[in-house]
Amino acid sequence: MEEFHKVRRLPPYVFEQVNRLKASARAGGADIIDLGMGNPDLPTPQAIVDKLCEVVQDPRTHRYSSSKGIPGLRRAQAAYYARRFNVKLNPDTQVVATLGSKEGFANMAQAITAPGDVILCPNPTYPIHAFGFLMTGGVIRSISIEPDETFFPPLERAVKHSIPKPLALIINYPSNPTARVASLDFYKDVIAFAKKHDIIVLSDLAYSEIYFDGDPPPSVLEVPGAMDCTVEFTSMSKTFSMPGWRMGFAVGNERLISALTRVKSYLDYGAFTPIQVAATHALNGDGSDIAEVRSIYHRRRDVMVESFGKAGFEVPPPAATMFAWAKIPEKFRHLGSLEFSKLLVEKADVAVAPGIGFGEMGDEYVRLALVENEHRIRQAARNIKKFLSTADETMHNVISLNAHR
Repeated sequence: MEEFHKVRRLPPYVFEQVNRLKASARAGGADIIDLGMGNPDLPTPQAIVDKLCEVVQDPRTHRYSSSKGIPGLRRAQAAYYARRFNVKLNPDTQVVATLGSKEGFANMAQAITAPGDVILCPNPTYPIHAFGFLMTGGVIRSISIEPDETFFPPLERAVKHSIPKPLALIINYPSNPTARVASLDFYKDVIAFAKKHDIIVLSDLAYSEIYFDGDPPPSVLEVPGAMDCTVEFTSMSKTFSMPGWRMGFAVGNERLISALTRVKSYLDYGAFTPIQVAATHALNGDGSDIAEVRSIYHRRRDVMVESFGKAGFEVPPPAATMFAWAKIPEKFRHLGSLEFSKLLVEKADVAVAPGIGFGEMGDEYVRLALVENEHRIRQAARNIKKFLSTADETMHNVISLNAHR
């Protein structure tokens, strides 16, 4: 049977191929060290769980909630932006709660995109940045992920040669998957570009609190005038180890937030009220939970960089996020990231995310998630070292997928 139109527009979900192989290996008894999916293994802080348990005892909280987010939660998010970024937000008109930043992005695409609208999207990038707009009939024009002077000349060319003129520009720093971090000066140039060309800026700031070196990552909303054209998305999934709770936010321009709020009002009733109250409690905390999460990821990062480097797999130390973005070792690069990721499952009992899943420009890389403890990360390095040292003898029958083209 012919696939439905929207499904047909979506690229193959390459992560599923690695997931199937991983599941098969585990079914056969293999102990797979999973560095693939960015699924935090750390427990949600106990005080947040306790607040949920307290509130859920009240049957009044079992009713439909507010799609926009309960007032106390929106006030807490506005207060967080004021403390962290010195950005003033009106919680009634410039803040909306989302079911994670992923849902927020997808529904923003629904709210603002007409068929054929052009979206400027980094490549590689987190898949929903492109897929959300593809599902609404938008057209993706790939741009650089590097937050430096090389970012803007291709952007100017994209604007000049796109018909119709681009509707929106997506930025994601700290970046998933590359872990690149942007400066406030870079954001000033982004806003100047967006205002010059009358383009919406959509910023994914999901990893604002997971940083290791230097100053905390800024928000693009710190730039004067950014509120005129920008919406920023954040998530509590990594910051508070709350991935399954599905709690995030969109903040910024009132017109865009209003459009998102209206679309959401047709599609959901918001997160379960006790979850929203517990999230409010988390945001109003003293920040110690965030600091502890950051410290754990920092230690894991250092262990991964050191142990993988000794194993012969160089991993550049990420400045932020819970991911490392590493180039495939030279002798395997011709295979591409998907085949290399499959090999790691089969030969080293280690799962990683193939870079091609984040865009064709990521095919020489894999993403490594810091979601296993330090002992398991060291074990992954030992497994990979053994695989790399014996590859010449065990891989004589492996050839490039491009060889038959």
